[in-house]
Amino acid sequence: MTEAETLEGVTLPAGFEAGGGARVWRGRLTRLAIIFAGWTVLALFFSGQLYYTRLLSEKPLTWREAASQQFIYPYLWALGTVLVLWLADRFPVEGRLWRRSVPLHLLFATAFVVVISGLFQIIYFFLLVSGPDKHYGPATTLQWIIYNSSENYGIYGLLLLLNQVFRYYRRYREGELRASRLQTQLTQAQLEALKMQLQPHFLFNTLHSISALLHRDPDAADRMIARLGDFLRLTLENSGALEVSLQKELEFLTCYLEIERVRFQDRLTTSVEVEPAALDAPVPNLILQPIVENALRHGIAQTRGPGRVEISAKRENGSLRIRVRDNGPGLAAITRPDDGLREGLGLSNTRARLEQLYGAAHRFELENAPEGGLLVTMEIPAAKGAPA
Repeated sequence: MTEAETLEGVTLPAGFEAGGGARVWRGRLTRLAIIFAGWTVLALFFSGQLYYTRLLSEKPLTWREAASQQFIYPYLWALGTVLVLWLADRFPVEGRLWRRSVPLHLLFATAFVVVISGLFQIIYFFLLVSGPDKHYGPATTLQWIIYNSSENYGIYGLLLLLNQVFRYYRRYREGELRASRLQTQLTQAQLEALKMQLQPHFLFNTLHSISALLHRDPDAADRMIARLGDFLRLTLENSGALEVSLQKELEFLTCYLEIERVRFQDRLTTSVEVEPAALDAPVPNLILQPIVENALRHGIAQTRGPGRVEISAKRENGSLRIRVRDNGPGLAAITRPDDGLREGLGLSNTRARLEQLYGAAHRFELENAPEGGLLVTMEIPAAKGAPA
């Protein structure tokens, strides 16, 4: 999009997304239409009530006379509703903000009582009152404001309550949508873990290593078969869980590393340093395997010497900090001259899952370690207690 773009005859500023902007404006127009439609229904009801009440009196009103009186007040409040809802969103009465918001809304409600009642009385007097005794006095307007103050305070409070109800409902729907997206991403991560690790060459190398060990070291071969079975079992065991304890996540990672050690033989050494207080901290299911897999594929596999992967975790200032470091070429292994840093599917999926789960309350960074190699740092909220 260059300097401007036209959408259905409306000129949009530069950088404005046409599709998103159109949806926003459609939403606002729909909201305005609902507000005015609601107040119109009330106006028609009050008009009918006044018309039939006066029908049998000495001075009956025509429908036009009844409607001209009863439409003023609802339409003033229709305009006021737009502002009330904006104020309700701007100063929500919830959480820690209610102490500040309640006095402000009392002040706003008083302003609405004065303005709407005053405008109604003035409009009614100058447009509908006729006769030789017609004489406007400010005292009459003040008397009308005081007389109808309780009704107007009630309308303001009701609009504030309705807005709060819709806010909670919107959050509930957003929470359901977020949970659905997380479940989809978890399923994709599990399938990706199987796809990345249980590829034909992976199984071939693993089975080949087991076959070689059967004659040379039967006990080691049995352990490898058991590890492969554990790997498959743990991958599918928590298929429905968004989060697991760090201890369970490390069990899965241990099975994976045991299998990878067969492929790298003596070239791969690992170090896991996790403080006991961090073991029960909840972490996203299958969050470590893609990070370690990246270290092995882009770090250890590209070096000729011994490879080392270090994993550490600890609680710090209410957060769980997990670090994975390898002694490979660092960021250079995933950096392309033409398009810069290029994360693989595993890292990009990990970043997206953390964003969906924790929003701005997490940190996920890749950097060159001072000692050499790639250092991946992940910080997430450390909730108390282990997940089921």
